[in-house]
Amino acid sequence: MNTKRVYEPRAGDDGVRVLVDRLWPRGLTKAEAALDLWLKEAAPSTALRKWFGHRPDRWEEFQTRYLVELRTSSAVSQLRDLAQSGPVTLLYAAKDREHNEAIALAAFLESDLA
Repeated sequence: MNTKRVYEPRAGDDGVRVLVDRLWPRGLTKAEAALDLWLKEAAPSTALRKWFGHRPDRWEEFQTRYLVELRTSSAVSQLRDLAQSGPVTLLYAAKDREHNEAIALAAFLESDLA
């Protein structure tokens, strides 16, 4: 499972490009995003997203809370199916490349698929 900023261009090894943000990325057209699927249901809830605020000091707690949400998300099975069919790249808009929902989601899916 790969992750990358949605602002980065499509690469040959991206496979299926899935945006996992609840909000559309600022300043980006759909053509520029070059995504295959926008799966809002895989994103953290609005309340969790606002609480986290991309603060690294809240990262551990964010992951814990987000994993609870993912366990009841219908989007997880859709992402599992995609991953079993080939490469998947989870796209995110956050500037922080280490503390974002795509990183947490990829880790969850990788441990789930293992």
